[in-house]
Amino acid sequence: MRVTKQTNYAVRMLMYCAADPHDLSRVPEIARAYGVSELFLFKILKPLVKAGIVETVRGRNGGIRLGRPADKISLFDVIRVTEDSFAMAECFENDAAECPLVDSCALNSAWREALNAFLGVLATYSIADLAAARFNIGSRLGLDDLPAVANGTS
Repeated sequence: MRVTKQTNYAVRMLMYCAADPHDLSRVPEIARAYGVSELFLFKILKPLVKAGIVETVRGRNGGIRLGRPADKISLFDVIRVTEDSFAMAECFENDAAECPLVDSCALNSAWREALNAFLGVLATYSIADLAAARFNIGSRLGLDDLPAVANGTS
């Protein structure tokens, strides 16, 4: 299975928030760290906020932060809200009735087993695991270079 750019950058945004020592992260800084557009990241935020994975704070000193502890957000949680479909083949789609084997196909069972294994592994990894596993993640994302005042702290 191939995840979309939306899922990839949603995870990266969450890793940034987990690694950010400040209370709030700012989308422009996250976009700059990853070299993507702010508009793209704002689009990704909507489903994450709706699912309670991310919280937004409006205002001059606003920003985003994790909606719950990083160790309580799994990769499965993220992929569930950012991916439109988990269809690995046409037989997973709604129009699978065209296939005469749809009800008795061993391939369909194999695809389902593989998908369940994939999602099961994602459920075992948290955002905290990913942020902690990367040596000096804050430095690599430019978090050490951000002034404290710019992040709403003094």
